[in-house]
Amino acid sequence: MSTPETPAVPSSTRILAIHAHPDDIEFQCAGTLALLRRLGCPVTIATMTPGDCGSADRDAEAIAEVRRAEARASADLIGAEYLCLEFRDLAIFDDDESRRRVTELIRRIDPDLVLTAPPVDYLIDHEVTSRLVRDACFCAPLPNYKTRQWEPAPPTRRIPRLWFVDPLGLVDRDGRLVECDARIDVSEVFALKQQMLACHDSQRAWLLAHHGIDEYLRVQEEFSRRRGSEIGVAHAEGFTRYKGHPYPQDDLLLTLVGQDGKGGRITPASASTVDASPDTPAS
Repeated sequence: MSTPETPAVPSSTRILAIHAHPDDIEFQCAGTLALLRRLGCPVTIATMTPGDCGSADRDAEAIAEVRRAEARASADLIGAEYLCLEFRDLAIFDDDESRRRVTELIRRIDPDLVLTAPPVDYLIDHEVTSRLVRDACFCAPLPNYKTRQWEPAPPTRRIPRLWFVDPLGLVDRDGRLVECDARIDVSEVFALKQQMLACHDSQRAWLLAHHGIDEYLRVQEEFSRRRGSEIGVAHAEGFTRYKGHPYPQDDLLLTLVGQDGKGGRITPASASTVDASPDTPAS
């Protein structure tokens, strides 16, 4: 049965959103994912870890089990798939084994578009996730790059488009506002974005105790209102395109949602008819 968040017509344009921990995606790009699902794009939400350090009163495996369930419930709200790579908090390393594991995920999903953590953020898990995903997108189409995983997936068709989400709080390590390439208006789905974050109920007490953040839904709203104010809308999410060679540089993300990234509207493309396969060989 289809719902307002689950379109009846499937699309071939696949989206992968991958960040370090459960709730990172909900803070930074859940609204855009909700828009993409409504357009018919299959969406996978992945986390590097199950958030096993995200509690002061439960042991690591107990809170990990809770947070996996919360992440699945959040993804279910928009009809997305949830996967966890089962790294552990503060133990995500930019090394050969990790790169192969992330590459295997990219190959299994074979996404047209990847959204991931920003290169600079307040936490090392976020920054290493960003580097691993960037490199895995490059490695995924290479037939001679072996992931050494059980029953490995074949190489992807090409390098996917890669966009970084905003850092937490929209600022760098020195507290300076981080600019972005595009701001996507998510006002029409903001209530759904909040419902997705609300699934992560275990984190309210933790964020208050460790981050000094109470009312995490209000904090999420503050972030989106700040980006929204930059383009004259109620709520927006910021994205920065990875511009390295030879990653695709087209505007598939903006074309799909029918926005120019500056507060304007363009004719939205059908997610099932967009040319999502540019010829971008790795070199």
